[in-house]
Amino acid sequence: MITRDQIATILEEIALLLELKGENPFKIRAYRTGAEVVQTHSEDLLALAGEEDLKPLEAVKGIGSALAKKFHELVTTGKLAFYDDLKAEFPETIFELFEIQGLGPKKVKALYEELGIDSAASLKTACEKGEVAGLSGFGQKTEKKILEAIAFQEANADQFRMGHVAPQVEEIRDALKAHPQTTRVEVAGSYRRGKETVHDLDFLVATPKPKEIMDFFVSQPFVESVINHGSTKSSIRLEDGLQCDLRAVSPEEYPCALVYFTGSKEHNIALRSLALKQGYSLNEYSLSPAEPKSPKTKTTSQASNVTPKKKPPAIHEEADVYKALGLDYIEPELRENAGEIEAAANHSLPRLVETGNLHGTFHNHTTASDGQNSLREMADAAMELGLEYLGIADHSKSSFQANGLDEKRLLKQVAEIRKLNDEFGKKFRIFAGTECDILKDGTLDFDEATLAQLDYSVASVHSSFTLGEAAMTKRIIKAIESPYITMLGHLTGRLLLKREPYAVDIPAVIDAAAATGTIIELNASPWRLDMDWRWWRLAAEKGVRCSINPDAHRTAALQFLYLGVKSARKGWLTKNDVINCLPLSKIETELQRKRASASK
Repeated sequence: MITRDQIATILEEIALLLELKGENPFKIRAYRTGAEVVQTHSEDLLALAGEEDLKPLEAVKGIGSALAKKFHELVTTGKLAFYDDLKAEFPETIFELFEIQGLGPKKVKALYEELGIDSAASLKTACEKGEVAGLSGFGQKTEKKILEAIAFQEANADQFRMGHVAPQVEEIRDALKAHPQTTRVEVAGSYRRGKETVHDLDFLVATPKPKEIMDFFVSQPFVESVINHGSTKSSIRLEDGLQCDLRAVSPEEYPCALVYFTGSKEHNIALRSLALKQGYSLNEYSLSPAEPKSPKTKTTSQASNVTPKKKPPAIHEEADVYKALGLDYIEPELRENAGEIEAAANHSLPRLVETGNLHGTFHNHTTASDGQNSLREMADAAMELGLEYLGIADHSKSSFQANGLDEKRLLKQVAEIRKLNDEFGKKFRIFAGTECDILKDGTLDFDEATLAQLDYSVASVHSSFTLGEAAMTKRIIKAIESPYITMLGHLTGRLLLKREPYAVDIPAVIDAAAATGTIIELNASPWRLDMDWRWWRLAAEKGVRCSINPDAHRTAALQFLYLGVKSARKGWLTKNDVINCLPLSKIETELQRKRASASK
């Protein structure tokens, strides 16, 4: 059965192809609007599209009769003739061009029409020959940037974002869990450890009948091709090219196997070394007595120095492996051999933040700028998630491409928020904010008189990414020195697997945040996860607080909070390090802390 996401993708691709053809802009916009409606509408549009009477679907804002008929065709047949005919007019590889950073529909259209470029490979060749620089609107700098973007894309071709694969993880895990011969199942590898990108997915199943599970696994509808089909290990490839490996072990082997296949490699090596020192042998299947070292000569004195075999305690759970080695249980996210084993031995591991600790979140967008849902819809979605508060931070005026708000529109939104808060009473609170652009010289897109009328503000870089490290660092530090900048948004500007972070001295920014009392955001968007988990221990040690924000541009994106928590856990953060773990009764004081300190 076709899904919402698949329909939205088809509509987006239709819009792109129509743009390449130079079709009416209103017609193009209709398909893009349809894609947004499919992803964000609260009603079950697929159920409506499956009915013979399409009037209820046509009545949905943004659909209309023409799109309703296409929805009906997609839902009832799984195909759309109009889409297939449109695709047939272009090479299949044309969509590769839209994946290259810096290329929009207009540039792709020019490349295709004027140079016949229809794939990433042909674009690379044309750039290397200097042909692209000669096109109107391109030039040598653009040509160089395109080559850099292609090189970056090629270097990451076998990587996938954690957020991208999360739905596939759930689908495969649920399928394996439902099999009657499965006693335990878990995803392992770098995904379980919360890495921001993964090369493949590793699944582990405990079962008395491994071959039956393997046969089941390779025959599932999500399988695009079978790489290997064995009796205890199989590998498949999904439609998007992601490889998934499944290993089947006995229930007795499962705890040690889960430790081993979760990794990391460095963590496992350190565990095995510790086990040997204690007289054990630890591998992917068991914890067993280590074989004694054979003496070079069989003298009585030498024989007495041989380490005797040591019987390990019973292992029933993953935690028992760590307990047997004298360690506290180490959460999967921490297993990078970065001090976690020493902390586990000293009983000093942190109690990591959990999704259930969050009371609210900040940095969210509405239809006032480039969001897809209204203020009320975003608030309702946050309440459905059980949150007590939601921070709105639509773009500021310099982000014209995102329909950024000027002072007048911003203050009008503040008034709307205050009115809604009166309606909500004490059960829920919207905090009025802005995502204020940090301009090239470090000044802010709004003056302090305007920012002073808000509950909080997020300062972010959205332009001039090519500044040198010293200039970019100075720019950001100047911005957060304002007492009205509550938090710093997506510190490095990276887009995972699409755009490199800009050059910035992260430790220097962390020091400045500590000195000014500025909160640093952990942007939970699957494209960002920025600030990177590798820097959060340093930030916490400096006393810098974190805010886990989804940067949600639609209601469904509030679910990105899960990814943010996963990344925060990987950064060793506790609920005391994360401001949005504070309840509504305490968060307002925290948001005002920086301003209050500056006024003393």
